[in-house]
Amino acid sequence: MTVEIRACSPEDLLKLQEISIETFNDTFKDQNSPDNMSAYLERAFSAKQLEVELSNSCSDIFFVYYNDELAGYLKVNRDGAQSEQMSDASLEIERIYIRKKFQKHGLGKYLLNKAMETALEHKKKEVWLGVWEKNDNAIAFYKKMGFVQTGSHSFYMGDEEQVDFIMVKTL
Repeated sequence: MTVEIRACSPEDLLKLQEISIETFNDTFKDQNSPDNMSAYLERAFSAKQLEVELSNSCSDIFFVYYNDELAGYLKVNRDGAQSEQMSDASLEIERIYIRKKFQKHGLGKYLLNKAMETALEHKKKEVWLGVWEKNDNAIAFYKKMGFVQTGSHSFYMGDEEQVDFIMVKTL
């Protein structure tokens, strides 16, 4: 087994869009209406939106490859790119998405470690993320990795308001 993490570049836009839609849809389609899923996917993962994200100097996106096959990705934000008003000493993990066939191979841990490494490179003191209150597997994983719930915020899936737990890990 070989695992490799590579920075995502603007030339990777179509791969990023494809894996974003696939992984989000696979994870959340059964708990959300088709209309809300469609509205969210069109807004969050349009080529235009992903171009903006790729060009933001305060965000980093990394692909993870498992035996040379694109298996998932990580998106982190710092400073003004964070999706919530947080401390300047914080780095946000906005996305850790792993394709279904690559789950349970430890890739989430690789990406989480990459996020910690990125935070330290930028002299951040904590890492935070929002995770849907109904995503029990992810919540358990983050707790196992040392994150604690410190609050919550609203997340909109189409026209439906949902609750994300805010989880933080001090470095």
